Amino acid sequence: MENNRKTRFALKSASAAVIASALLLSACSGKESGSSPSQDPSGKVTLAFMTQSSPLAPADPNEKLINKRLEEKMNVRIDWINYTKDAFVEKRNLAMASGDFPDAIFDAGYGDYELLKLAKDGAIIPLNDLIDRHMPNFKKVLEEAPEYKSMITAPDGNIYAFPWIEELGSGKERIQAVDAVPWINVEWLDKLGLEMPKTTEELKDVLIAFKTRDPNGNGHADEIPLSFINKPGAEDLVFLFGSFGLGENPDHAVVTNEGKVVFAPAEEGYRNAVGYIGELYKEGLIDVEAITQDWNTYVAKGKDQKYGVYFSWDKANITGDNDSYAVMSPLAGPDGRVNVAQTNALGFHRGRMVITSANKNLETTAKWVDQMYDPIQSVQNNWGTYGDETQQNIFEYDAEKNMLKHLPLNGTAPVELRDKTSVGGPLAILDSYYGKYTTLPDDAKERMRIVKEVMAPHMQSDFSMPNVFHSIEELERLTTIETDLFAYVLRMRTEWYQNGKIDEQWDGYLKELDRLGLKEWLEIKQTGYDRAANP
Repeated sequence: MENNRKTRFALKSASAAVIASALLLSACSGKESGSSPSQDPSGKVTLAFMTQSSPLAPADPNEKLINKRLEEKMNVRIDWINYTKDAFVEKRNLAMASGDFPDAIFDAGYGDYELLKLAKDGAIIPLNDLIDRHMPNFKKVLEEAPEYKSMITAPDGNIYAFPWIEELGSGKERIQAVDAVPWINVEWLDKLGLEMPKTTEELKDVLIAFKTRDPNGNGHADEIPLSFINKPGAEDLVFLFGSFGLGENPDHAVVTNEGKVVFAPAEEGYRNAVGYIGELYKEGLIDVEAITQDWNTYVAKGKDQKYGVYFSWDKANITGDNDSYAVMSPLAGPDGRVNVAQTNALGFHRGRMVITSANKNLETTAKWVDQMYDPIQSVQNNWGTYGDETQQNIFEYDAEKNMLKHLPLNGTAPVELRDKTSVGGPLAILDSYYGKYTTLPDDAKERMRIVKEVMAPHMQSDFSMPNVFHSIEELERLTTIETDLFAYVLRMRTEWYQNGKIDEQWDGYLKELDRLGLKEWLEIKQTGYDRAANP
């Protein structure tokens, strides 16, 4: 399943594409940009798409077997303008600001504000009519799961982007209901004769033992008791915050059982949780690089088995698919309560592909995109393919059943194989597809067990924040507020971890949250929640 470290929740700040609206309007009204569709003697159409991919993948996406098969099946050649993920957003924004549009942007990653601003400026086109006339696969998805129709429809009634949809489970037992999972080194526990911690105080005692009693047996104090990546995502340690109150979310919104939207970093439980992490930091139990490290550094130390406790969507991506680490159950906090904050995430993203106003072959483009929503195609787009004789395959194809069956990973990290062979972009995998069009991958089986048996029973709140499509006016205010508000929250949290001064600075912090627009943020979020909960 998609790794949540990609940070699906935060609205993006105004991009270059938004700032340069005058250029956009000029480009749309006058300049002929993008690629004019061309045909070779066989009738093959060529289109220009911009996209992003992993550095592990071929620089030319047409070298991927999935795309080779697509070209043959659809008789459409894609001239890919491809950038690595770290450079993509800047290049995408520059292209759209200059007016030199491709025909479409695949795996676009647009936030809601960007979509509505680009639509308002005429840079991207409404898709409603194309969907109705040329996209039977996508229409079938929306008929089977009609809730997505409202989720992709903007407040003005138009659909401006093709979504990514990935279901597995539902409600508290959906695979995304928990983001970061805590993993603990059970070999070290066994070596030191320690029990799995059940409370936050017991966790502190275990971490002290990891630091002082040489559990790896090499005679050096090189163990890292606890590590994380200090930003919202699946490698953050805010899972522990649930032991002290409502918990925390990457977008900072938590919904109570009364349907009230709460800004988690303003709650007393958050204050106590940050204070607890400060205690661990003072004891030298937290990785000295945790505040600044990136994904590659985090993974490198994980592969060397240096962690006592760490956080990740899937341990196979960090410490490998072995028995050295096991999931750590939710911990009781100082008041004895056990709570897991239900993450707001769904396997859903609105802005995965857009068609620009430069596109001169809309019907062909729509039919090509519709193939992305064929169930067998969607499964491959998401995970990878079969029958590749040049590298490891993630599937074998049962032609008789028209079904893709997951192969053993044989120690390969799921995220690495996926980055090399999948194409991402718009797709739909509904819960009903498992057992019909594809099997459940082994890593998903284990994660579903963890969510269902370990996490869901301790989720005190029955609700999560729905994926609201706000109006452009609401989004402008949210974007403006969140730019400073979220940065301030992260900065203060980080300082308090290190200096332990949260109690004396808390009142001033709350006043600053109000100054930065917290009350208006809560009003907009509550209005959106009420609108989605009572359509």
